[in-house]
Amino acid sequence: MMALGVQQLKKGMDLKIVCENLDEIHQVLDQFYLSRIRIRMLIGHHMELHNPNPPHCVGCIHTKMSPVEVARNASEDARAICLQEYDSSPDVNIYGDPTFTFLYVPAHLKLMVFELVKNSLRAVQERYMDSDKVAPPVIIVADGIEDVTIKVSYEGGGIPRSGLPKIFTYLYSTAQNPLDEHSNLGTSEAVTMAGYGYGIPISRLYAWYFGGDLQIISMEGYGTDAYLHLSRLGDSQEPLP
Repeated sequence: MMALGVQQLKKGMDLKIVCENLDEIHQVLDQFYLSRIRIRMLIGHHMELHNPNPPHCVGCIHTKMSPVEVARNASEDARAICLQEYDSSPDVNIYGDPTFTFLYVPAHLKLMVFELVKNSLRAVQERYMDSDKVAPPVIIVADGIEDVTIKVSYEGGGIPRSGLPKIFTYLYSTAQNPLDEHSNLGTSEAVTMAGYGYGIPISRLYAWYFGGDLQIISMEGYGTDAYLHLSRLGDSQEPLP
C-alpha cells in the first residue's frame, strides 16, 4: 500500500521533480521502514518463542542456517513469478558450500535474495527475449571471517552510471510504473514483477538491520553485480531510526 501511494505520488509529480534528489522523502521512508522492520522482528520473535521451534531455531532465529539453501528457495520463488509474468524464465546457477551454516534470520535473508534474483531475472529475460541465447543469473555464496557475502551476477545490460545513485531511492525504477500497466492495482489480485522501485532500498535496510550492507556495481551495456554482505560476528547494535 505504501509503495502504491509513492507510485501515485510519482505519477502526479512533474518529471523534473521526480528526477531530483528528494532527500526528505527518502529519509522519512527509510526511518519508517526501519522502524517497521524492528517492530516486526521483535513481535515475530516473541510469538515464535511461544510456539514449538524446529531444531536449531530460537524464535525466528536459525542458529545453523544454510545460505545456499535459502538462496535456492528464494530463487525458485523468483523464477515462479518470472514464469507467471513472461511464460519463461532464465535458470539460476548457485555456487557455494551447501554444508556451510551460520546464525541468521532466514526470512530476512530470503526476502533480500528474492528481490535481487527477481531483478536479475527480469533484466536477463527482457534482454534475451528475442534471442536464442539466455544468460543465467549466477549466485555465489562466500563465507569469510567477518561477513558472509552473497553475490548475484547477471548479464542484463547493466545500469547507466548516472542511474546508480538513484537505485536506493523509492522514486526510481528501471521498469515501467505499474500504474501505467495495471489501473486496478490495490483493488484486485494483480501481480507485477517490478516497477515499484522498493526491492533494492528495502533489501538494504534489512541488511543494515543486522550490521550488513548491500552494494551494487554495474557495467552499462553488459551486466550488474549485487553484493549482499551479512555480518556473522553478532556484535552489531540494532540501528534505531
